[in-house]
This record gives sequence, C-alpha cells and structure tokens, in this order.
Amino acid sequence: MADRTSTEAVSSAVENQPSNPLSRKLNKILETRLDNDKDMLEALKALSTFFHENSLRTRRNLRGDIERRSLEISEEFALAFKVVKEELDNIHEDVESMSTCCQDMTKRLKAAREQTADLISKTTDLQKESQRLEMRADVADAFLAKYQLKPEEVKVLRGTRTGQLQENFFKALERVKQIHSDCKVLLRTNQQTAGLEIMESMALHQETAYERLYRWTQGECRSLTGDTVEVTSIHSKAMHALQDRPVLFRYALDEFGTARRTAVVRGFIDALTRGGPGGTPRPIELHSHDPLRYVGDMLAWLHQACASEKEHLEGLLKMATAQSRDNEMQEILGHISEGVCRPFKVRVEQVIVADPGPVSLYKLTNLLKFYRYTIGQLLGSEATLLSTLNEMEDLCQKVFFNALNVMSSKLVDKVELPPSDLGPTATLTQTLGLLREVLKSHDASVVPLDSRQEDFVKILTCILDPLLQMCSLSASRLNPADMAAYMMNCLYAMQSTLALYEFTDQRLEMLQAQIEAHKDTLVNEQASYVLTKAGLMQIYSIAQQHQPQEGPLSSVHGMDGSSIKAAMARFDAYLSSPDSLILSQCTFLHSTSLREKIHRKAMDLVIGAYELLYKAILDSSNNYTDPNSIVMRTTEQVKTLLS
Repeated sequence: MADRTSTEAVSSAVENQPSNPLSRKLNKILETRLDNDKDMLEALKALSTFFHENSLRTRRNLRGDIERRSLEISEEFALAFKVVKEELDNIHEDVESMSTCCQDMTKRLKAAREQTADLISKTTDLQKESQRLEMRADVADAFLAKYQLKPEEVKVLRGTRTGQLQENFFKALERVKQIHSDCKVLLRTNQQTAGLEIMESMALHQETAYERLYRWTQGECRSLTGDTVEVTSIHSKAMHALQDRPVLFRYALDEFGTARRTAVVRGFIDALTRGGPGGTPRPIELHSHDPLRYVGDMLAWLHQACASEKEHLEGLLKMATAQSRDNEMQEILGHISEGVCRPFKVRVEQVIVADPGPVSLYKLTNLLKFYRYTIGQLLGSEATLLSTLNEMEDLCQKVFFNALNVMSSKLVDKVELPPSDLGPTATLTQTLGLLREVLKSHDASVVPLDSRQEDFVKILTCILDPLLQMCSLSASRLNPADMAAYMMNCLYAMQSTLALYEFTDQRLEMLQAQIEAHKDTLVNEQASYVLTKAGLMQIYSIAQQHQPQEGPLSSVHGMDGSSIKAAMARFDAYLSSPDSLILSQCTFLHSTSLREKIHRKAMDLVIGAYELLYKAILDSSNNYTDPNSIVMRTTEQVKTLLS
C-alpha cells in the first residue's frame, strides 16, 4: 500500500516536471508493458536462475555476476567445439585414405577394360541375336496359341453323335468362335491368306460343333417327358450356345415344348384318374360330386403345372440373354398348356350344365375368374388355356344369371299372401337367404375390385327388383296400416341383409326411402287411431277446418263447451295409460327402432292436435265460458305425459 502511494506520488511529481530527464526515464519505465515484451521476459527468466536474493549488495554486484556468467558459458562452448574439431580432423584423414584407394582401383579397372573390350563386344552381339530368336519363337508360339486349336480341343468338338457333352465342349466352341473373330484382324494386315485359311478351318469346326450340339440338345429335350424334370447347367449352356443359330435354337425350343406338352397332358389325366404316387393325393375325379372342390382341384393342378413349366423354361433359357426371350417363352408356355384345354373344358362344362345351384355357380364363376387372373400372370395373353378359362367363366356366369332370372320370374308369377303377423313371407326369407349366401361368397372372393362391383350391381338387380315387385303385389289387397307394416318388415329384412356387404350403399338408400314413406303412413294411422279412440278426432277436424269469419267456434254444432269437456275427459283418461292405444300393426314391426320412431312421431301429431284445440278454446273470440274448466291440462303437461 505504501509502495502504491509512493508510486502515485512519483507519478504526480513526474507529470508536474515533464522537462526533467529523470522524470522522463521514470515515465518511460512506468509505461513499459512487460506482458508484451518477450525479450524482457526471457531475460528476467534467465536472471532468476542465479539471482536469488534481492539486496543492496546483490544489486550492486549484478553486472559483475552477469559478465562472469557469460564468460563461463563461452568457455564451455569453446571446450565443446574443440572436441568437434578433433572428430572432424579424424574424418578428413579417413576420407583422404578412401580417395587414394578408389583412384588405385579405377586405374586397375581401366586397364582390365582395355584388355577385354573385344570379348565384351562379341558377347553383346550374341546376346542381341539370341533375344531376336527368342522373340521370334515367342511370336510364333503366340500366333499358334491364338489362331490354332489344340488337338484335344479338336477331339472334343468332333466327338461322337451319341457322346455326352461336357464343360470342355463349350470352352472349345467359345475358342473356335474367338479365333474366327480374331481372324478379321489378320484380314486387315498383310497376312490375308493366312487369315482366310484359318477362318475357313474354324468355320468347318463350328458347323461340325453346332451340328453335334443341336443333335444332343434335341435328344435331351425329347427325353424331358417325366413328371419331374431336372434342367442342368449343361442344358442352359447348350441353349446359350445355340443362340448364334436362331433356326436351330427355335427347333430345340419346339422340341422342348412338344415333350413337355405330352408330359403335362399325361400328368393331368393321371391326376384326374389315378392320383399321386401311392394314391396320395387321391384322384380328382373322386370329388366330382362336389363341384367347387372338383373344379378347384383341377384349377390348382393347372396353376401349379404352369408355374412349374415356366420355372423349367426359365432354367433352360437363363443363359440365353442375347435378346429378350419373353415372347418366345410365352409362346412355348402357351403351346405346353394347350394340351390340357380340351379335357379340362369338357369336365367344367359337365359341372356347369348339371346346374349345381345359383350359389355354387357364382362361387365357380369367382373361382374361374381368380385362376384366370392368377394363371394369366404366368402365361401370355394369347394362350389357349386363358381363352378356355375365359370361355368357361362366361358360360358359368351366364348360367348363374339365367338361374337368378328364372327364380325371379317365379317370384312374380306366384305371389304368396302375407302372414297374419305381417312379417316376411317364407319365399322372401328363402330368397334373402340365397342372396346372403351369394353375397357372402362374393365378399370372400379375391377377384379385382372393379369386376366384383360390376357383378354386385347385376346380382342385386336380378334379385332385389323382383322381390320388391313381389312384396308390392302381395300387399296390394291389404288396408293402409297392414300394407305399411308388412312392407316395412319386408324392406327391413332386405336392408338387414344388404347392410353387411360392400357396394350396397345405393340400394340401402333406396330401401330406406321406401321405409320412410311407409313409416309416414303408419305414423298417420297411429295418430288417427289415438285421436279417434280418445274422442278428439271429430272436434279436432272441426277446429282445423274452422275459419274466423264463420263466427265463434263455440257456436258450431258439436263444439259447445259440454261436448268438448266430455271429449277432454276421455282424452284425460287416455293420458293415464297412453300405451293402451297402440295399433296392432305397430307391434308386428320387427325393428325396435322403427317402432320407437313411429310411436314418437305419432305422439307428436297427437300433441299438435291437442295444442290446436287448446289454443282455440282459450281464444276469447270463440266465446267459451270458463275455458280453463274445459281444458284442464296445458300443452306442456300433455307433452310430459306422452313423452
């Protein structure tokens, strides 16, 4: 604290005497920033190594200590440098000795070179000649290796017609093709004669090899007539090699298709009549009494056979990728599957003509449609099998709709009278059960959505429209209340059946509209029944038709106070037990929600009629004396009792 005070005093004194040299030095020292002066920091760090005590004596001897320290460092450097100099002198002596030795060796080598110069020249010439001869031999060997077949390769290519092909045959054939292609390079040089001769030789080898390859492939394809086929890599390589001869390639494919067609037809007939190996699975013909299983098993076998044949054909042509083979594959698959069309078509026609019933016919239609779509993903669109499936599907669908039309015409021709409980007739219940079975199978089918929706519309048109016509004819001789109840029960049964399935929204809306129309009829009948039995119908009709210009309502016949009071007494008795006046037709309704809605709307009409009478009696212009004694309940009280 004292040092800071003295420093501030000195600083103020220096500021007061700027011209004093001592003040300038002090000012310079005070302005010095030791943090940024690296040299000063390094000097102070070195000073701290031997300046340990800060006293007056040590500060006075500081210069001498620094000079003494510098002298000691210089002496140490001189001693170290003296050692280095002595080592360098020794190295210099060794280098001079080595230089003398090298000069002596150089002289001796020069003398030896002069003595052997002629021998070295002859040896160099001989080496160059040897290299030229070796190069010519290598070129000759390379030419023969590139443009000539080895004896074993020629033997493999020629072979025997009945001999089996091995991997080395295809390697030799590739070698021949490569040599034939490389000869084109010789034709562009001065070696045209050699090139033509080699090309002619390779062409003969190629023709011989392709002839042998085709005969072997033809025999192999003809032998592929078993139930299980093993397409080996040799077969694939053979078809790959035959790509260069399109005609032979096509002949080989035709042989394969013919052999597999025979095998598929035989396998299909065996599956129908004999079953699998050892009798498992059982013959398909044993299930001919069950149309769905019978046709389904045949279609499943055909689908599996088509998938297997496509897999075999893909394995045969997996290396033949020089160009797209899709069209050829589809054509061959169509040819293979064509043989089973006739036996399949005959059996399906027998099932359809036997008329197994609309439900079974519709299930068969969906089954045929599904397999036509599934097998169509394996075969081409022009395949005969797909045409047969499409033809059978159209026939089955035609017979199905014919059966529906016949059934619908019978519904209209023979109308059944409504039962006493006004519920759906037995015919309607049976027909709806049939429709339910058809829609259930339709819902479970896996055919495309658009096709399903189109079929749905046709089915509903064939069944629902005649049903509605039958119900209308059956109810034509009933009174309005019975007709409304009967029609609502029939429509509700149809609605309940359709509500479980898709694509029925439009039909459900139509049925709901008809239900609403009949519901209004039954509401009016129920309200009229209540008003009549409660004694308000006559006075309500008079009050409703009365006009103010006709005079007071009390002067109209039957509208005097005593008559209205008697009617109100009967209505009040009804209010004590409102459930006593319910139409029997309402109790016959099968839908609880419809019964509740009709009751609620009928009560609303009754309340509206009472409200009209209540206002007319309380109206002073109608000249009723003491109206409160005539109508003892307000409209709100009546609403509460009837709600």
